[in-house]
Amino acid sequence: MSTLNGLPGLSRRGVLHAGAAAAVVGSSALLATRAFSQPRKLTFAWSQAGFCLSPVPVALERGIFEKNGLDVELLNWAGSSDQLLEALATGKADVGVGLIHRWVKPLEAGFDVKVVGSVHGGCLRLIGARASGITADLQSLKGKTIGVADLNSPAKQFYAIHLAKKGIDIDKDVEWRVYPADLLDVAVKKGEVQAIADGDPNVYLIEKRNPGLFTEVANSAKGEYAERLCCIVGARGEFARNDKPRAAAVVRALAQASDYVAENPNEAAKIYAKYAPAVPVADLQKLLSELTYKHHPSGKALRDEVQVFAQDFHNAGILKKSTDPARFATHVSLDVLA
Repeated sequence: MSTLNGLPGLSRRGVLHAGAAAAVVGSSALLATRAFSQPRKLTFAWSQAGFCLSPVPVALERGIFEKNGLDVELLNWAGSSDQLLEALATGKADVGVGLIHRWVKPLEAGFDVKVVGSVHGGCLRLIGARASGITADLQSLKGKTIGVADLNSPAKQFYAIHLAKKGIDIDKDVEWRVYPADLLDVAVKKGEVQAIADGDPNVYLIEKRNPGLFTEVANSAKGEYAERLCCIVGARGEFARNDKPRAAAVVRALAQASDYVAENPNEAAKIYAKYAPAVPVADLQKLLSELTYKHHPSGKALRDEVQVFAQDFHNAGILKKSTDPARFATHVSLDVLA
Protein backbone atom coordinates (compact mmCIF):
# COMPACT_ATOMS: atom_id res chain seq x y z
CA MET A 1 0.00 0.00 0.00
CA SER A 2 1.26 3.46 -0.78
CA THR A 3 1.87 5.89 2.05
CA LEU A 4 -0.21 9.05 1.64
CA ASN A 5 1.38 11.05 4.44
CA GLY A 6 3.99 13.70 4.52
CA LEU A 7 3.36 16.30 1.84
CA PRO A 8 1.91 19.68 2.79
CA GLY A 9 -1.70 20.14 1.60
CA LEU A 10 -2.99 23.08 -0.40
CA SER A 11 -5.53 25.39 1.18
CA ARG A 12 -9.14 24.80 0.18
CA ARG A 13 -9.23 28.29 -1.40
CA GLY A 14 -6.07 27.49 -3.37
CA VAL A 15 -7.56 24.26 -4.63
CA LEU A 16 -10.76 25.98 -5.71
CA HIS A 17 -8.84 28.71 -7.52
CA ALA A 18 -6.62 26.16 -9.20
CA GLY A 19 -9.62 24.11 -10.21
CA ALA A 20 -11.35 27.13 -11.68
CA ALA A 21 -8.29 28.09 -13.66
CA ALA A 22 -7.48 24.58 -14.85
CA ALA A 23 -8.52 23.39 -18.24
CA VAL A 24 -11.68 21.32 -18.32
CA VAL A 25 -12.00 18.80 -21.12
CA GLY A 26 -14.96 19.85 -23.22
CA SER A 27 -16.79 17.79 -25.79
CA SER A 28 -14.91 19.36 -28.70
CA ALA A 29 -11.57 18.29 -27.26
CA LEU A 30 -12.89 14.80 -26.69
CA LEU A 31 -14.00 14.13 -30.24
CA ALA A 32 -10.54 13.00 -31.24
CA THR A 33 -10.44 9.22 -30.95
CA ARG A 34 -7.91 6.56 -31.62
CA ALA A 35 -9.14 3.65 -33.69
CA PHE A 36 -7.96 0.14 -32.96
CA SER A 37 -7.89 -2.27 -35.87
CA GLN A 38 -8.64 -5.23 -33.64
CA PRO A 39 -10.43 -4.06 -30.47
CA ARG A 40 -9.88 -6.20 -27.41
CA LYS A 41 -12.83 -6.80 -25.12
CA LEU A 42 -12.97 -4.46 -22.16
CA THR A 43 -15.06 -5.25 -19.08
CA PHE A 44 -16.94 -2.25 -17.72
CA ALA A 45 -18.49 -2.51 -14.23
CA TRP A 46 -21.46 -0.32 -13.35
CA SER A 47 -24.69 -0.41 -11.33
CA GLN A 48 -27.64 -0.37 -13.66
CA ALA A 49 -29.80 0.83 -10.75
CA GLY A 50 -28.19 4.27 -10.98
CA PHE A 51 -30.17 6.29 -13.53
CA CYS A 52 -27.45 8.99 -13.40
CA LEU A 53 -25.12 6.48 -15.10
CA SER A 54 -27.27 6.49 -18.24
CA PRO A 55 -24.25 7.62 -20.37
CA VAL A 56 -22.91 4.07 -20.00
CA PRO A 57 -25.75 2.27 -21.85
CA VAL A 58 -26.03 5.27 -24.19
CA ALA A 59 -22.36 4.83 -25.15
CA LEU A 60 -22.97 1.13 -25.74
CA GLU A 61 -26.26 1.28 -27.64
CA ARG A 62 -25.43 4.30 -29.78
CA GLY A 63 -22.11 2.85 -30.82
CA ILE A 64 -20.04 5.51 -29.08
CA PHE A 65 -17.74 2.94 -27.49
CA GLU A 66 -17.30 1.28 -30.87
CA LYS A 67 -16.55 4.60 -32.59
CA ASN A 68 -13.75 5.06 -30.08
CA GLY A 69 -12.27 1.66 -30.94
CA LEU A 70 -13.64 -0.18 -27.91
CA ASP A 71 -15.33 -3.55 -27.56
CA VAL A 72 -17.13 -3.14 -24.22
CA GLU A 73 -18.88 -5.77 -22.15
CA LEU A 74 -21.05 -4.34 -19.36
CA LEU A 75 -20.94 -6.00 -15.96
CA ASN A 76 -23.83 -5.07 -13.66
CA TRP A 77 -22.23 -4.73 -10.24
CA ALA A 78 -24.53 -5.06 -7.24
CA GLY A 79 -21.84 -5.38 -4.58
CA SER A 80 -20.29 -2.75 -2.31
CA SER A 81 -17.85 -0.08 -3.46
CA ASP A 82 -15.02 -1.91 -1.70
CA GLN A 83 -15.86 -5.04 -3.70
CA LEU A 84 -16.04 -3.08 -6.95
CA LEU A 85 -12.66 -1.48 -6.35
CA GLU A 86 -11.23 -4.87 -5.44
CA ALA A 87 -12.66 -6.28 -8.68
CA LEU A 88 -10.90 -3.52 -10.61
CA ALA A 89 -7.64 -3.92 -8.70
CA THR A 90 -7.60 -7.69 -9.25
CA GLY A 91 -8.48 -7.59 -12.94
CA LYS A 92 -12.07 -8.85 -12.80
CA ALA A 93 -13.04 -5.60 -14.53
CA ASP A 94 -11.00 -3.02 -16.42
CA VAL A 95 -13.08 0.10 -15.79
CA GLY A 96 -15.90 1.02 -13.43
CA VAL A 97 -18.04 3.97 -12.41
CA GLY A 98 -19.41 5.03 -9.05
CA LEU A 99 -20.03 7.88 -6.63
CA ILE A 100 -16.85 9.59 -5.44
CA HIS A 101 -18.39 9.78 -1.97
CA ARG A 102 -18.24 5.97 -1.74
CA TRP A 103 -14.78 5.68 -3.30
CA VAL A 104 -12.68 8.12 -1.30
CA LYS A 105 -12.36 6.04 1.88
CA PRO A 106 -11.76 2.65 0.15
CA LEU A 107 -9.16 4.26 -2.14
CA GLU A 108 -7.33 5.45 0.97
CA ALA A 109 -6.91 1.76 1.85
CA GLY A 110 -4.60 1.33 -1.14
CA PHE A 111 -6.56 -0.32 -3.97
CA ASP A 112 -4.61 -0.05 -7.22
CA VAL A 113 -7.36 1.87 -9.00
CA LYS A 114 -6.94 5.23 -10.71
CA VAL A 115 -9.55 7.96 -11.11
CA VAL A 116 -9.39 8.83 -14.81
CA GLY A 117 -12.58 10.77 -15.52
CA SER A 118 -16.14 11.59 -14.51
CA VAL A 119 -19.67 11.05 -15.78
CA HIS A 120 -21.75 13.86 -14.28
CA GLY A 121 -22.25 16.38 -11.49
CA GLY A 122 -24.30 16.08 -8.33
CA CYS A 123 -27.34 13.84 -7.80
CA LEU A 124 -27.76 13.90 -4.00
CA ARG A 125 -30.55 15.77 -2.23
CA LEU A 126 -31.71 16.59 1.29
CA ILE A 127 -35.42 17.27 1.85
CA GLY A 128 -37.38 18.05 5.01
CA ALA A 129 -40.98 17.90 6.15
CA ARG A 130 -42.52 21.38 6.07
CA ALA A 131 -44.72 20.54 9.07
CA SER A 132 -41.57 19.99 11.14
CA GLY A 133 -40.43 23.55 10.59
CA ILE A 134 -37.65 22.59 8.18
CA THR A 135 -36.76 25.24 5.61
CA ALA A 136 -34.16 25.69 2.87
CA ASP A 137 -31.58 26.32 5.58
CA LEU A 138 -29.35 23.61 7.00
CA GLN A 139 -29.61 25.26 10.44
CA SER A 140 -33.29 24.28 10.53
CA LEU A 141 -32.16 20.65 10.89
CA LYS A 142 -30.82 21.17 14.41
CA GLY A 143 -32.56 18.80 16.76
CA LYS A 144 -34.07 16.83 13.89
CA THR A 145 -33.74 13.18 12.82
CA ILE A 146 -32.60 12.49 9.26
CA GLY A 147 -33.55 9.27 7.48
CA VAL A 148 -30.92 7.61 5.27
CA ALA A 149 -30.70 4.35 3.34
CA ASP A 150 -27.51 3.36 5.19
CA LEU A 151 -25.06 5.08 7.50
CA ASN A 152 -22.30 4.98 4.87
CA SER A 153 -24.47 6.19 2.02
CA PRO A 154 -23.08 8.98 -0.18
CA ALA A 155 -25.94 11.28 0.83
CA LYS A 156 -25.30 10.74 4.53
CA GLN A 157 -21.58 11.40 4.15
CA PHE A 158 -22.04 14.38 1.85
CA TYR A 159 -24.59 16.16 4.02
CA ALA A 160 -22.85 15.29 7.27
CA ILE A 161 -19.84 17.15 5.90
CA HIS A 162 -21.93 20.19 4.96
CA LEU A 163 -23.82 20.25 8.24
CA ALA A 164 -20.46 20.26 10.02
CA LYS A 165 -19.35 23.21 7.89
CA LYS A 166 -22.35 25.13 9.21
CA GLY A 167 -21.27 24.46 12.78
CA ILE A 168 -23.79 21.69 13.38
CA ASP A 169 -22.49 18.78 15.45
CA ILE A 170 -23.42 15.79 13.29
CA ASP A 171 -23.39 13.45 16.29
CA LYS A 172 -25.23 15.61 18.85
CA ASP A 173 -27.30 18.20 16.98
CA VAL A 174 -28.90 15.73 14.55
CA GLU A 175 -29.74 12.04 14.63
CA TRP A 176 -29.39 9.64 11.67
CA ARG A 177 -31.74 6.68 11.26
CA VAL A 178 -31.64 3.94 8.64
CA TYR A 179 -34.72 2.81 6.70
CA PRO A 180 -35.20 1.03 3.38
CA ALA A 181 -34.95 3.70 0.68
CA ASP A 182 -38.52 3.25 -0.54
CA LEU A 183 -39.91 3.60 3.02
CA LEU A 184 -38.17 6.82 4.00
CA ASP A 185 -41.30 8.87 3.36
CA VAL A 186 -43.34 6.42 5.47
CA ALA A 187 -40.92 7.10 8.34
CA VAL A 188 -41.56 10.84 7.91
CA LYS A 189 -45.35 10.34 8.01
CA LYS A 190 -44.97 8.29 11.20
CA GLY A 191 -42.96 11.10 12.77
CA GLU A 192 -39.88 8.89 13.18
CA VAL A 193 -37.74 11.19 11.01
CA GLN A 194 -38.22 14.76 9.85
CA ALA A 195 -35.83 14.84 6.88
CA ILE A 196 -34.47 12.54 4.18
CA ALA A 197 -30.98 12.44 2.67
CA ASP A 198 -30.76 10.27 -0.43
CA GLY A 199 -30.25 10.37 -4.18
CA ASP A 200 -32.55 10.60 -7.15
CA PRO A 201 -34.66 9.00 -8.50
CA ASN A 202 -35.75 7.93 -4.99
CA VAL A 203 -36.08 11.48 -3.60
CA TYR A 204 -37.88 12.61 -6.75
CA LEU A 205 -40.34 9.72 -6.50
CA ILE A 206 -40.91 10.41 -2.79
CA GLU A 207 -41.77 14.03 -3.56
CA LYS A 208 -44.00 12.96 -6.44
CA ARG A 209 -46.14 10.69 -4.28
CA ASN A 210 -46.26 13.21 -1.42
CA PRO A 211 -47.01 16.58 -3.08
CA GLY A 212 -46.49 19.53 -0.78
CA LEU A 213 -45.12 17.49 2.12
CA PHE A 214 -41.43 18.31 1.62
CA THR A 215 -39.19 21.27 1.01
CA GLU A 216 -35.71 20.97 -0.53
CA VAL A 217 -33.02 21.86 1.96
CA ALA A 218 -29.95 21.12 -0.17
CA ASN A 219 -29.04 19.76 -3.59
CA SER A 220 -25.55 18.72 -4.66
CA ALA A 221 -26.32 19.89 -8.22
CA LYS A 222 -26.71 23.47 -7.00
CA GLY A 223 -24.48 26.02 -5.33
CA GLU A 224 -20.91 25.18 -4.37
CA TYR A 225 -20.95 21.72 -5.96
CA ALA A 226 -23.01 22.55 -9.07
CA GLU A 227 -19.98 22.18 -11.34
CA ARG A 228 -18.17 19.42 -9.50
CA LEU A 229 -17.86 15.76 -10.35
CA CYS A 230 -20.09 13.26 -8.59
CA CYS A 231 -19.91 9.87 -10.30
CA ILE A 232 -16.37 9.13 -11.38
CA VAL A 233 -14.62 6.75 -13.77
CA GLY A 234 -12.05 4.44 -12.24
CA ALA A 235 -9.65 2.17 -14.10
CA ARG A 236 -7.59 -0.81 -13.04
CA GLY A 237 -4.16 0.62 -12.20
CA GLU A 238 -2.18 -1.62 -14.54
CA PHE A 239 -4.64 -0.99 -17.36
CA ALA A 240 -4.57 2.80 -16.87
CA ARG A 241 -0.78 2.95 -16.74
CA ASN A 242 0.09 0.47 -19.48
CA ASP A 243 -2.77 0.94 -21.93
CA LYS A 244 -3.39 4.67 -21.83
CA PRO A 245 -4.81 4.83 -25.38
CA ARG A 246 -7.68 2.50 -24.48
CA ALA A 247 -8.18 4.12 -21.07
CA ALA A 248 -8.31 7.50 -22.81
CA ALA A 249 -10.78 6.10 -25.34
CA VAL A 250 -13.09 5.12 -22.45
CA VAL A 251 -12.89 8.62 -20.97
CA ARG A 252 -13.62 10.20 -24.36
CA ALA A 253 -16.49 7.84 -25.10
CA LEU A 254 -18.17 8.54 -21.75
CA ALA A 255 -17.73 12.29 -22.16
CA GLN A 256 -19.32 12.10 -25.61
CA ALA A 257 -22.16 9.96 -24.24
CA SER A 258 -22.65 12.39 -21.34
CA ASP A 259 -22.91 15.27 -23.80
CA TYR A 260 -25.50 13.26 -25.72
CA VAL A 261 -27.55 12.80 -22.53
CA ALA A 262 -27.33 16.54 -21.80
CA GLU A 263 -28.51 17.40 -25.31
CA ASN A 264 -31.02 14.55 -25.71
CA PRO A 265 -32.44 13.66 -22.26
CA ASN A 266 -35.65 12.27 -23.78
CA GLU A 267 -33.85 9.80 -26.05
CA ALA A 268 -31.34 8.93 -23.32
CA ALA A 269 -34.21 8.14 -20.95
CA LYS A 270 -35.71 5.75 -23.49
CA ILE A 271 -32.37 3.94 -23.79
CA TYR A 272 -31.93 3.67 -20.02
CA ALA A 273 -35.58 2.78 -19.30
CA LYS A 274 -35.02 -0.94 -19.91
CA TYR A 275 -32.70 -0.98 -16.87
CA ALA A 276 -35.28 0.68 -14.58
CA PRO A 277 -38.71 -0.52 -15.68
CA ALA A 278 -40.32 0.66 -12.43
CA VAL A 279 -39.57 4.32 -13.18
CA PRO A 280 -41.79 5.94 -15.85
CA VAL A 281 -39.89 7.21 -18.89
CA ALA A 282 -41.34 10.69 -18.40
CA ASP A 283 -39.83 10.83 -14.91
CA LEU A 284 -36.45 9.66 -16.20
CA GLN A 285 -36.57 12.34 -18.89
CA LYS A 286 -37.16 15.06 -16.30
CA LEU A 287 -34.44 13.75 -14.00
CA LEU A 288 -31.84 13.48 -16.75
CA SER A 289 -32.58 16.99 -17.96
CA GLU A 290 -31.68 18.38 -14.53
CA LEU A 291 -28.28 16.73 -13.98
CA THR A 292 -24.92 18.24 -14.92
CA TYR A 293 -23.69 16.14 -17.84
CA LYS A 294 -21.34 18.58 -19.57
CA HIS A 295 -18.69 18.75 -16.86
CA HIS A 296 -15.66 16.68 -17.88
CA PRO A 297 -12.59 17.65 -15.80
CA SER A 298 -9.30 16.14 -16.88
CA GLY A 299 -5.67 16.36 -15.84
CA LYS A 300 -5.00 18.92 -13.12
CA ALA A 301 -8.68 19.95 -13.00
CA LEU A 302 -9.68 16.36 -12.23
CA ARG A 303 -6.97 15.96 -9.61
CA ASP A 304 -7.96 19.24 -7.94
CA GLU A 305 -11.61 18.21 -7.71
CA VAL A 306 -10.63 14.90 -6.15
CA GLN A 307 -8.51 16.85 -3.66
CA VAL A 308 -11.47 19.05 -2.68
CA PHE A 309 -13.52 15.96 -1.82
CA ALA A 310 -10.57 14.39 0.00
CA GLN A 311 -10.11 17.58 2.01
CA ASP A 312 -13.80 17.58 2.98
CA PHE A 313 -13.58 13.95 4.06
CA HIS A 314 -10.37 14.67 5.95
CA ASN A 315 -11.89 17.66 7.77
CA ALA A 316 -14.89 15.52 8.74
CA GLY A 317 -12.63 12.82 10.18
CA ILE A 318 -13.61 10.22 7.58
CA LEU A 319 -10.06 10.00 6.24
CA LYS A 320 -7.17 9.34 8.60
CA LYS A 321 -5.49 12.35 10.22
CA SER A 322 -2.22 11.14 8.70
CA THR A 323 -3.61 11.20 5.14
CA ASP A 324 -2.61 14.28 3.19
CA PRO A 325 -5.46 15.24 0.79
CA ALA A 326 -3.12 16.74 -1.82
CA ARG A 327 -0.89 13.69 -1.96
CA PHE A 328 -3.93 11.40 -1.88
CA ALA A 329 -5.44 13.16 -4.90
CA THR A 330 -2.17 12.98 -6.82
CA HIS A 331 -1.82 9.29 -5.96
CA VAL A 332 -5.31 8.17 -7.00
CA SER A 333 -5.76 10.39 -10.10
CA LEU A 334 -4.19 9.73 -13.49
CA ASP A 335 -4.33 11.89 -16.61
CA VAL A 336 -4.76 9.29 -19.36
CA LEU A 337 -5.51 11.99 -21.95
CA ALA A 338 -2.06 13.58 -21.64
